[in-house]
Amino acid sequence: METIRFVAKDEQQQLFAKALKTNVRNYFKENNISVYGDYRMWIKTVIMLGLYITPLALIFTVEMPGWFVLILMVIMGIGEAGIGMGIMHDAVHGSYSKYKWVNKLLGQTMFLMGSNVVNWRIQHNLMHHTFTNIYKWDDDISTKAIIRLSTHAPKRKIERFQQIYSFFLYGLMTLSKIVTDIPQLKEYKKMGALEVFNVNYKREIVALIITKVLYVGVFFAMPLIFTDFTWWQILLGFLLMHSVASAIMSTVFQMAHVVSEVEQPLPDENGIIHNEKFVHQLNTTSDFGVTNPLLTWYIGGLDYQVEHHLFTNICHIHYPAIAPIVQKTAEEYGMPYHRQKSFFTALSSHLHMLKELGRAA
Repeated sequence: METIRFVAKDEQQQLFAKALKTNVRNYFKENNISVYGDYRMWIKTVIMLGLYITPLALIFTVEMPGWFVLILMVIMGIGEAGIGMGIMHDAVHGSYSKYKWVNKLLGQTMFLMGSNVVNWRIQHNLMHHTFTNIYKWDDDISTKAIIRLSTHAPKRKIERFQQIYSFFLYGLMTLSKIVTDIPQLKEYKKMGALEVFNVNYKREIVALIITKVLYVGVFFAMPLIFTDFTWWQILLGFLLMHSVASAIMSTVFQMAHVVSEVEQPLPDENGIIHNEKFVHQLNTTSDFGVTNPLLTWYIGGLDYQVEHHLFTNICHIHYPAIAPIVQKTAEEYGMPYHRQKSFFTALSSHLHMLKELGRAA
């Protein structure tokens, strides 16, 4: 698999990276705290899984009017997004627990979104976190249908008003994963990305097909058999659930990287980014809304994106504590530290960026 190299442009960047690692490590050592999750993660897991599973169980066991079922599907969508951001995300990064089997088990909650862990690990852990905001390397900023997310992407007139329709298309994220996982896995095989995680392609394709069939069976076949709802009512509820979950997750992910304040660098002709890895993450990532503990709790600390990109091995429950350390160290060494004042400030910045990218087209 081809790759990009990060080379520090000066000694100051190297000193910063070393100091930041030391300062964060000392925080956990001095306070005798594990970098992994604790009881708070288990409480969140129960709540989020409850938001997803309880409404589904009620739909199968209790007679209720169709309008109330739609409310339950919205709740399931909120739970699905919470599972993705606050449980699966940490687990696949290996930061939920010190026990690998726990991370592996909870990482499989990706199945509740109709997708699979292998694709996520390659797209997110490998491509996004290694090559953050680098066009053609970070799939998160590749053009999504008719949404232009990178300043380096080809320009098309159809994207001129993307700030108006983008959030509707954001609601299709998890739905698209249901049907695009297999072709995406094929593409990763061509890239050689499967070798990085020692994945057997044929075995994974079989697993993908089986899990997709099971997923469709749970949400379509079982309701048709065990409830009185028609196929179109079932489809409507299914689309509503995924739209809610997708809109939440897509918006949260984009507000950290597709905003006006961060960079979208390109490697030189030799495949080199002339910044140290930690500095690259600071240049391409922004925190947002970190003054709202409830938001932080629900979205799995993803408002602390800077801290997450610097220390993916640390559970998100620790981000509020290490954020001041990161900010102070960055200031001491003259490094950037991007932070939006609030969720709505970040949302406004993202909308502005969408407008500028569309206007350029």
